[in-house]
Amino acid sequence: MAKWTSAVGAAQLARLLGSQQERPAGPGTRRPPAYRALADGIRLLVLEGRVPAAARLPAERELALALTVSRTTVAAAYEALRAEGFLESRRGAGSWTAVPAGNPLPARGLEPLPPETLGSVIDLGCASLPAPEPWLTRAVQGALEELPPYAHTHGDYPAGLPALRAMIAERYTARGIPTMPEQIMVTTGAMGAMDALCHLFGGRGERIAVESPSYANILQLMREAGARLVPVAMADGLGGWEVDRWRQVLREAAPRLAYVVADFHNPTGALADEDQRRRLVEAARSAGTVLIADETMTELWLEEDVEMPRPVCAFDPAGSTVVTVGSASKAFWAGMRIGWVRAAPDVIRSLVASRAYADLGTPVLEQLAVNWLFGTGGWEQAVAVRREQARENRDAMVAALRRELPDWEFAVPRGGLTLWVRTGGLSGSRLAEAGERFGVRVPSGPRFGVDGAFEGYVRLPFTVGGAVADEAALRLAAAARLVREGGLTGGGEAPPAFVA
Repeated sequence: MAKWTSAVGAAQLARLLGSQQERPAGPGTRRPPAYRALADGIRLLVLEGRVPAAARLPAERELALALTVSRTTVAAAYEALRAEGFLESRRGAGSWTAVPAGNPLPARGLEPLPPETLGSVIDLGCASLPAPEPWLTRAVQGALEELPPYAHTHGDYPAGLPALRAMIAERYTARGIPTMPEQIMVTTGAMGAMDALCHLFGGRGERIAVESPSYANILQLMREAGARLVPVAMADGLGGWEVDRWRQVLREAAPRLAYVVADFHNPTGALADEDQRRRLVEAARSAGTVLIADETMTELWLEEDVEMPRPVCAFDPAGSTVVTVGSASKAFWAGMRIGWVRAAPDVIRSLVASRAYADLGTPVLEQLAVNWLFGTGGWEQAVAVRREQARENRDAMVAALRRELPDWEFAVPRGGLTLWVRTGGLSGSRLAEAGERFGVRVPSGPRFGVDGAFEGYVRLPFTVGGAVADEAALRLAAAARLVREGGLTGGGEAPPAFVA
């Protein structure tokens, strides 16, 4: 019986391989043979999770036609991958991808490293900071004091605790967006909110328009829900949305959903202005598209003179077009898995009704902790500390990159948690692989795109500062030299990692 669990078509694999930039040849270096380059490209796709393990690859003749190379080249590449443990084959069953023994199974998203690895690896994959203390401890203590009355109930609140729903509604009202508790559902983080919305609005085969680039974990969630992603390019630098492009895509593709991050976009850090917000809401309304606005970064402005535009939902007074997603996980702490949805009451009722078949509800104790933060002013104090940490880390990372990698290009955002970096013509996928060898973990650009886009980028979060940011830049520079000199091949010894 074959061991493959999915399949990759020849045309799809050719697109993914075509997105990879060629490794620049350094002085005196030779380009690898065609079969070696092909094997290397497939291996990178497996290591990044862009082609999953146990995925059946096209037959040699099919892939040769799609790539316009000889069948001999494909056969030699497959044989090299088998020798390295990245491919298994069986007569009559074909060939499927594998991960060599001892290698971790690649993740499709941006999962954090296990705590035991943090002493030797600098993790730039997860855009999250440590918990702000003493506010986390105080919030949990406050929650425990409020818990006894709830402990005498069944503990299931599919829409969220009434007190927290009312508090979140009041916070929207204070921002100039009149909101009732009936318009709020508390979720298990923003990912829980997005999962519920995708299942409600975006059934299998439905089109969802997304920014290009966009947040990798949300893109993967949508793919696994069976959505057909329609990318819409962002403006250059920190320019935000190209609304004319959005209007064209919404009109021609007629997507059921659109997903955007207006406030300090992940990964670029762009802040959409009020005119862009107004025009995009109008375009979505005209197209009959539900617009999901992700506000998880909205409180993470890092400069005192930043003037925050009104929320996207402010331009949808009828509440028929915009659904807003918020969360405590980015502004406060990733371990506080509390998110929420703001939408029309009928949408909230539908989400709550379908929750019986998902997670039933969000943990009561964590809801009480967030409610304590909102009600006591602890939230504002903790987020102020979070902004200061992120600002210091951003400035340290920017300085280190400009010193060690002066040919890398980026615009410095005025908020958020991420830097979107063009890597001087180097492959982001190869840099990510080389970085693992030098003890720095960085996600490559294609994780944030559709069909292999952004090969020449990496995303760097503001999660380390000071001497650690300096060391991270040194390790990235070493990885860049390795890629530039053509030192990444399927076999051979890896260079020694730095010792933290």
